[in-house]
Amino acid sequence: MIPANITSHERDLVLGSIIDMAGVARGKAVPAGRLDAFTDPGLGASPSWNVFCLDDAIAFTPKFSATGDLRLRIDASEQRNLGDGTWWAPASIYDQQGNPAPVCSRRALGSMVDELRTDGLEAVVGHEIEFTLFDAVPAEEWAAYGLGAAQTLEAFIKDLLAAAARADLAIDQLHTEYGHNQLEISLAPAAPVEAVDAMVLARILISRTARLHRLRASFSPFPEKDGAGNGAHQHVSFTRTGRPVLSGGDGPNGLTAEGAAAIAGLVASLPDFMAVLASSPLSHLRLQPGLWSGAYCCWGLENREAAVRFCAATPGNPNGANVEIKVVDPSANPYLSSAVTLGMAGAGMRAGLPLPAEVSVDPAGLSEQDRRAAGVRLLPSAVPEMLKRLQAAPLAQHILGEDIIEALTAVKSHDHSRFDGLPAEAVAAQLRYRWTI
Repeated sequence: MIPANITSHERDLVLGSIIDMAGVARGKAVPAGRLDAFTDPGLGASPSWNVFCLDDAIAFTPKFSATGDLRLRIDASEQRNLGDGTWWAPASIYDQQGNPAPVCSRRALGSMVDELRTDGLEAVVGHEIEFTLFDAVPAEEWAAYGLGAAQTLEAFIKDLLAAAARADLAIDQLHTEYGHNQLEISLAPAAPVEAVDAMVLARILISRTARLHRLRASFSPFPEKDGAGNGAHQHVSFTRTGRPVLSGGDGPNGLTAEGAAAIAGLVASLPDFMAVLASSPLSHLRLQPGLWSGAYCCWGLENREAAVRFCAATPGNPNGANVEIKVVDPSANPYLSSAVTLGMAGAGMRAGLPLPAEVSVDPAGLSEQDRRAAGVRLLPSAVPEMLKRLQAAPLAQHILGEDIIEALTAVKSHDHSRFDGLPAEAVAAQLRYRWTI
């Protein structure tokens, strides 16, 4: 956060950004002397900002057109130091009367946090960020999770950690991943809105540090047709009056009845929210059995092929029990993906949903009959089906509201029609850096 004693000569430029319905960061900037204009009344932005598509086409709708105006506002206390006199803060969307705009994804997440708080619950979210560095380590020098590859990238890693320290970004760990030139960082758990703000900041710092090293960072769900996909897994936990909801009970793996209902809510509603979580023109390439992307809608203790992986409270889990939503990829708007995660779990807890049977094996190894008997099914990966389910789900209307659903549907429909049927390698190449900041 910005120190109280910051001097003007240490800050030249202030950036503010939102994440749009395609998952792309868009924003504005002011000279440091114009900071007040960015905080109140905010900087103008056409409603069409909410329906920009991956190819920068505009998917106009009745509510989002060439008429009208909105405002991007930042909170001066939330500025982070990117270095070299440049600062950044997350922006929220307001109308011209100073009211939060219904289409603001950051507001949608905040509303879910407030709803949980009204129910006496607090949530904590931790984000994992997978990315691919192009032009980094030659394939013959790379090994999955290899320490040698990490040392080859030591200068990049150290500069990234230094940038994170300067920006007050808490990184829990960093390692090379399975795919060639793929890395992952895990951020410290935080309150939901702050956790997403930190995730956006992390992508900014990764992108900036990569450019300084003449590298290119890709957050694409599938940056190369024959490479490894990038995920954006979310870990979430809940407490009630300071007591954990996902541990300390007499249910399976120590779940309380409320914790079991939270998992049940996630498993029950995930098929309705895939348009929010993984619906880019590349997402289906990652969302496949055998790729640890959670393609099967089920839950299981430490099961990396289940869409909902339960991590129990054990001596080896210092952050306590949590659930990991594995299907989320970097093309998702992270404020919306967190909002629907909290909303699905909250709905399960309010309804007291019964916990489905745990799946303790790779679902692909079960017979089709056994999967049907266990209620295990593949999550939808076709965009038209995803959008149909989203529009028909009452819970989606509650969590997101009609403005966000209208904008998201328009964008995803355009992107699907624009890229559907093209060769996978062509789409991967064209969109490789679309989510780089």
